Amino acid sequence: MNGASREALAAARERLDALTDHTSVDAAKLADELAAVTALLDREVSLRRVLTDPAQAGEAKADLATRLLSGQVGGETVDLVSGMVRSRWSQSRDLVDAVETLADTADLTAAQKAGALDDVEDELFRFGRIVTSSPELRAALTDRAATATAKGGLLRSLLGGRANAATERLVVRLVTQPRGRSLEGGLESLSKLAAARRDRMVAVVTSAVPLTDQQKARLGAVLAKMYGRNMHLNLDVDPTVLGGITVRIGDEVVNGTVASRLDEASRRLAG
Repeated sequence: MNGASREALAAARERLDALTDHTSVDAAKLADELAAVTALLDREVSLRRVLTDPAQAGEAKADLATRLLSGQVGGETVDLVSGMVRSRWSQSRDLVDAVETLADTADLTAAQKAGALDDVEDELFRFGRIVTSSPELRAALTDRAATATAKGGLLRSLLGGRANAATERLVVRLVTQPRGRSLEGGLESLSKLAAARRDRMVAVVTSAVPLTDQQKARLGAVLAKMYGRNMHLNLDVDPTVLGGITVRIGDEVVNGTVASRLDEASRRLAG
């Protein structure tokens, strides 16, 4: 997103944070209702165009959203969406993406309130690694011929009782309502969103053997100093790296493995 849409999303996030600060608000229920609104707007193209039409008055659009949603979702969700349609959006599709982002954020907020945000971050990463290592599972979860009900049932059988409830909801929603996203890309976006809840970055660390707690703490401190942000480390073990570690932060890769140094030496000898 850029321009008006980015500003509108930032304002909506502030309203969501203010709303979920109240202990009486059920953030998980709010997430489910926002997800339902996402599905509605994704399906009804003409509706979202009306709700983002810059030629229409903001209050008129808010009134329309209120009439459509009242009785279908809770008052907090109605207020959030009504506030969003008062804003200007660069593209009508941006409104759908923003409501979806709020749904995911609400689920992560529920996990944070329960003291389980770290677990959710780790579980999202681990599930991504499981999908990557199992072509059969990935094929089943991305099969366009399979119904959302079938995919959701498969995921609940895999994650139910083994992962945090917020992780299960996030993954089921991603798989059953991908909205054009790849499974891997969606999981990575969720991991980054989880990290952002604590104003920290995500570093994917690959090593030949598991790092000790001391090594993890030292690496985290070094990366935090380098980037000026707290770091959440997603740890992966790959014996093929031979030694050392590879760190990926966003699009930047810091490669300090023995394998990479051997490859470099081989290239120099060949040259």
